[in-house]
Amino acid sequence: MPEFVTFTVDRLREFTARVFESFGVPAADAAIAADVLAVSDLRGIDSHGVARLTTYYGLLKVGRLNPKPNITIVREFPSTATVDGDNGLGLVVAPKANEIAMDKADKVGTGWVAVRNTNHYGIAGWYVLEALKRDQIGWCMTNTSRITAPLWGTERMLGTNPIAIAFPGKVEPPIVIDMATTSAAFGKIEIAIRRGEPIPEGWAIDRDGYVTTDPHKMVDGGAMLPLGSNRELGGHKGYCLGAMVDILSGPLSGANWGPFTPAFAITHPDAMKPVGRGIGHFLGAMKIAAFIDVDEFKTQIDEWIRTFRKTKPAPGTHGPLIPGDPEREAEAIRSREGIPLVMPVVEDLRRIAKETGIPLE
Repeated sequence: MPEFVTFTVDRLREFTARVFESFGVPAADAAIAADVLAVSDLRGIDSHGVARLTTYYGLLKVGRLNPKPNITIVREFPSTATVDGDNGLGLVVAPKANEIAMDKADKVGTGWVAVRNTNHYGIAGWYVLEALKRDQIGWCMTNTSRITAPLWGTERMLGTNPIAIAFPGKVEPPIVIDMATTSAAFGKIEIAIRRGEPIPEGWAIDRDGYVTTDPHKMVDGGAMLPLGSNRELGGHKGYCLGAMVDILSGPLSGANWGPFTPAFAITHPDAMKPVGRGIGHFLGAMKIAAFIDVDEFKTQIDEWIRTFRKTKPAPGTHGPLIPGDPEREAEAIRSREGIPLVMPVVEDLRRIAKETGIPLE
């Protein structure tokens, strides 16, 4: 049996959209949701692409997600809004909230939207890339179900709580920062389990609080660690970043926060009694022209990139990376050669294809 099966991004995008449509998700919404997952795979973020489809499928199948949410603005000022996602797919709710933020930025300079009663929204990077199309600086973050221990703690209290921001260049490609506030995204631990591989030291602890390289021990009552892992390596900074994302996404919107944030996957332990509504997101957009001439800003970003690329390389490296370089490289390769999916993911997709009658291959 081959280790991977390769698909074109268009094939995966079409299959995913049709799966969502089979549950009554409107075609336009299904297309956007499928694009978020496809872009993740295209950019090499395998943990958040079609590998996640089986979970969305399971949640829709048991009725835990609303395929046709009535997304509403429940509080609004000229540059801000709070959105209720009506328990819809985060892949549908978040793009609409992002659109509101970008529209506000076009009108008054900046736009900030807090979202509640929503669900997992894919990669944060997709949203900030959309802002670049409008000559805006995009911001995006979300809280997630508890899986991370606070610094010097052993219990799961925070999610991986990712954050993204992007800056457009003029000639150079954009700077795209997209990262979990943990040492790694949980999806990478899932991938390690699928591949039967260990995880790097510093990513996780076992149920007794000891650092482990066995992904199964992390899943079986252990926890992930904040970015930096321990106090000596800056774990307090990762912890603080995770807390910031949690508070902006949860208490500010009326969503759940910390250990109360509901589980994304039906195979995860249930969350604690809710203190809010659903998962929360926080999205922002800054109109560059509201601060400085757009051309001047982009020229400076180009110069920033070129200056950093000239940095003397560290031994054994090709020199400094610019945020977004690995994803751009993956996108260039996968646009030509297709997207390689590991067999467990392929088997999940084939099961979905069999159950729905939607062809995969």
